[in-house]
Amino acid sequence: MITRVIAIGTLALLAACAQDQNTASKAPPVDMTKPVTVLMSTTKGDITLELDPVRAPLSTQSFLYHTNAGHYDDTVFQRVIPNFVIQGGGWTIDPTAPGGLRDNAKRDALAGHPDVTIKNEWQNGLKNVKGTIALGREKDPDSASREFYINVVDNPKLDTPREVAGGAGYAVFGRVIGGWEVVEIIRNGKTQPRPDIPMDDGSMENVPLELVVVKTVRVVK
Repeated sequence: MITRVIAIGTLALLAACAQDQNTASKAPPVDMTKPVTVLMSTTKGDITLELDPVRAPLSTQSFLYHTNAGHYDDTVFQRVIPNFVIQGGGWTIDPTAPGGLRDNAKRDALAGHPDVTIKNEWQNGLKNVKGTIALGREKDPDSASREFYINVVDNPKLDTPREVAGGAGYAVFGRVIGGWEVVEIIRNGKTQPRPDIPMDDGSMENVPLELVVVKTVRVVK
């Protein structure tokens, strides 16, 4: 399962954005009628993404909200399965946290600022093929928020409604258009299970020995 912590619509998401003062100051104007280019700078190099706001408007808006709020800055790719996906967006290195990794969504929820979740757009025509980016979630189909994953192989099972995935697929909202060599570096890094990090959903079974940090994510004008 692609993991992440009741569905809402566009108005609720926009309201969340409006409450974040940093979002307003960082967000450049975005034309949601055409592809949006995003640059993800990591400690191993840059990954360029092309988002599809036409076919995946809610997923794109959610990703851009977390981008402009700085929620992806200094996060890590905490789950790497070389014949499946690389996953990130929700965890930060924190020596004071159990196992040295902090779940940012859980931290924010405890502080009274839970993530806004969105309706699952898995039937938008975009498929979980190699090179696409999609939203992670829990079993509830409409539980996606900040975590994302990049498919490193074709993953048709993620497009198939299964009981283990709440009877729905996973929503793709863009693709990698540059920096695939960086994805390959992350994909091929050695991993290990981390039972010292308190997660009971199996998401900490493939944690990289060398954590690749997402330094910044920014919209490219």
